[in-house]
Amino acid sequence: MSNKVHSKFQDEKDLVSRLKQGQEAAYRILIRSYQGQLFSIAYGITMDREESLDIVQEVFLKVHQNIKNFRGDSGLSTWLHRITVNQSLNWQRKWKRRLKWRHQPLEKDEGGDYPELGDSQENPETLYHKGELEKALQEGLNELPETSRTVFVLREIEGLSYDEIAEVLNIKKGTVKSRLFLARQKLKERLSEYLNETEEMP
Repeated sequence: MSNKVHSKFQDEKDLVSRLKQGQEAAYRILIRSYQGQLFSIAYGITMDREESLDIVQEVFLKVHQNIKNFRGDSGLSTWLHRITVNQSLNWQRKWKRRLKWRHQPLEKDEGGDYPELGDSQENPETLYHKGELEKALQEGLNELPETSRTVFVLREIEGLSYDEIAEVLNIKKGTVKSRLFLARQKLKERLSEYLNETEEMP
């Protein structure tokens, strides 16, 4: 085990210990350390910014309520990822049943890095095609089976390894690979179809 990994393990173990003691400072560290990546996971599954923020809050609430039962069989980050995935999938199923499935584009808060449209140096035609391509990608993600999309989000957005994804989702490593392959193929087909259509336009 490298010093870096060992240090991370020790820091995480100490944080869990402090969380179990109910230290408010430990919860502030937890939120500051993980809220960004948990939001990315939630948004990648729900495609809804406001709901993703709510889901992350629910995740931290569940941690607060259940931290004393955390035995450390898996890492803290793995546990957090698992709760986030489950909460996100539960939200998705609930709203799909109620026929309120929708997409809200992800936007940066104040001080974010995304430029305003008027500040862009690109011409309107380029911006239009980029917007259409982004729309096609988002639609492609929505069309993926939730099992494949979840794996895709954990791998391509969060950068988790196959082993980490397998642990989070409690599936075999081979299943992770097959679901990721399916997601990539489906998205490739979806975007290839879009690109072919735009190339045929006059």
